[in-house]
Amino acid sequence: MIALETGTGRPLIALHGFGVDHRIMLPLEQMTSGMPWRRIYIDLPWTHLAAATTTVSSAREVAAGVLAEIDAHLQGESFAVIGNSFGGMLARFVAHERRERVVGVATLAGVVEADHVSRTVPPRTVLVSDPAALERAGADRDAFTEQSVLQNVASLDSFRRFVLPGLRGADDAVMERIAKDYALDDLPERTHPEPFAAPALHLFGRQDHVVGYEDGLSLRAHYPRGSFVVVDGAGHNVHLERPELTRAAVRDWLDRMDAETAAPPAP
Repeated sequence: MIALETGTGRPLIALHGFGVDHRIMLPLEQMTSGMPWRRIYIDLPWTHLAAATTTVSSAREVAAGVLAEIDAHLQGESFAVIGNSFGGMLARFVAHERRERVVGVATLAGVVEADHVSRTVPPRTVLVSDPAALERAGADRDAFTEQSVLQNVASLDSFRRFVLPGLRGADDAVMERIAKDYALDDLPERTHPEPFAAPALHLFGRQDHVVGYEDGLSLRAHYPRGSFVVVDGAGHNVHLERPELTRAAVRDWLDRMDAETAAPPAP
């Protein structure tokens, strides 16, 4: 499952979304520049290298596999976890199942309500549609515009670099099996109702018509150390469409964890 490990310091587990691979999380490399965090990127079962050998057929099995991989790799070491979309749901699961070792959790456009029909989402909106970008997209146009709120050259370039390779390599048969059983047994926050007291970040796109933001905001009482950020001018690929704002929020989250580690114990 581990696709890439870079940097030194405390482990930061990165979990990608449904139908893509770890490359959609690679903007973390720029976000964490100069910070003492070791980035560990996981590829989930439908990705190119994993699909041929997997028998996984549900979100619960994916979550259990991620937990086992982290346990085997880190051998009891404390860590933080960040996830995007489906990976956000998994990140919250991991954070609660390993609460005694998790120093913080972050989600970027994270899934909260697994049932697509039950999600509270805004209408599909496109705020910027640059004809030059759409022409440049060529054969990739439909894939690019399916979720993009800012259809400009910068967003297209990020899409091609971080999203498209994973889309092309995803195994449809594996995805179809998991999509039929897409939910965990329950929300991690209900399975483990004690508030999650470590630093948290939950960042959403205001125009995200895929998972929305209202369902995520409903969790705010559970995270007393949580920053809940709704970003205007962004959809489901919020960290690609608004990279500087996302970078600032992620670095703040990492700083908060580092400050707790460095601070002397309270008298």
